[in-house]
Amino acid sequence: MPVDFIPPAKPIIGDEEREAVDRVLRSGMIAQGPEVAAFEQEFAEHFVGGRATVAVNSGTSGQHLGLLAAGVGPGDEVIVPSFTFAATGNSVALTGATPVFVDIEPDYFTLDPAAVRAAITPKTKGIMPVHLYGHPFLVDEIEAIAKEHGLGIYEDAAQAHGASWDGRQVGTIGDFAMFSLYPTKNMTSGEGGMVSCANDEIARNVRLLRNQGMETQYANEVVGFNARMTDVHAAIGRVQLTRVDGWTVQRQRNAAALNEGLAGVPGVQTPGVAEGAVHVYHQYTVRLDAGERDRIREALKEEHGVGSGVYYPIPNHRLPSLAEFAPGLDLPETERAAREVLSLPVHPSLSEGDLDRIVAAVADVVRAGA
Repeated sequence: MPVDFIPPAKPIIGDEEREAVDRVLRSGMIAQGPEVAAFEQEFAEHFVGGRATVAVNSGTSGQHLGLLAAGVGPGDEVIVPSFTFAATGNSVALTGATPVFVDIEPDYFTLDPAAVRAAITPKTKGIMPVHLYGHPFLVDEIEAIAKEHGLGIYEDAAQAHGASWDGRQVGTIGDFAMFSLYPTKNMTSGEGGMVSCANDEIARNVRLLRNQGMETQYANEVVGFNARMTDVHAAIGRVQLTRVDGWTVQRQRNAAALNEGLAGVPGVQTPGVAEGAVHVYHQYTVRLDAGERDRIREALKEEHGVGSGVYYPIPNHRLPSLAEFAPGLDLPETERAAREVLSLPVHPSLSEGDLDRIVAAVADVVRAGA
């Protein structure tokens, strides 16, 4: 890549994170310990109003253990979007339950409430909506459906640190919520996840499951996993937690600049934001005319040095690993999104010059194909 290449994502790791890691290494306490406990408390206070919060070794582990802790298992069905990363469907399948894939609504790429309602059966245990790209799912409608049918809500908040709906923070809506701390997320611990739990019982179950089924050493109560976060990772996360609000504001400013710059470019649909939603722009995802997306993506990279991403080119229901759960399924909005979406750089490291380059590059490449 050229030296002035603009990457689609860029983790920000500075001297404070390095010093925090070094402090932990010098302490001799490297595995799960006081740093993890402090990180859990600080994360809970920062994002979810102090709800019981449990640190784990990845977002996927958090989603899997959260489902198990909420009582999901063989014979159950959980309604999930197909337009998301495979970890969403995987986490349900790993419990022995069946992921039931449904379509998205076209404006914000989140679960279509009508499709959710149509998919409910006597086996449905809960709904797993994804706050995709950092935009909250349609909370009021999904909550009403869940309440009407006595279903759990299991939030996939992997991409939505700090997002909210009508003043309610993402991560405080469902029985549990999972936040990812992967390097390209809005904040990172190097690798890891956080599970925000609606009650002490779910939180205790997640703690048991992450640590071989025990809270007290050698007093194993259930069959569990090793899904612990290390103090090294927690130390990184604690520093990032002090900076994430500023990064979120910058992401939102960058998104506003891209919205303004791309408004007049034909064939480019900029991301919508629902009334009452706070979007934190993990991704800035546009729609492009059918058949143009892949050409545009390649030209942005090769001709202009602008990176981009496609999230996600293959819906969950068509992946070989998950297709057995969805034979013959037709999800038109999901399929259309998979053909049309392109995520442009929006990360906090972008300069004004970078944003101008991105806008100019998109306009040039789109018009070249007109």
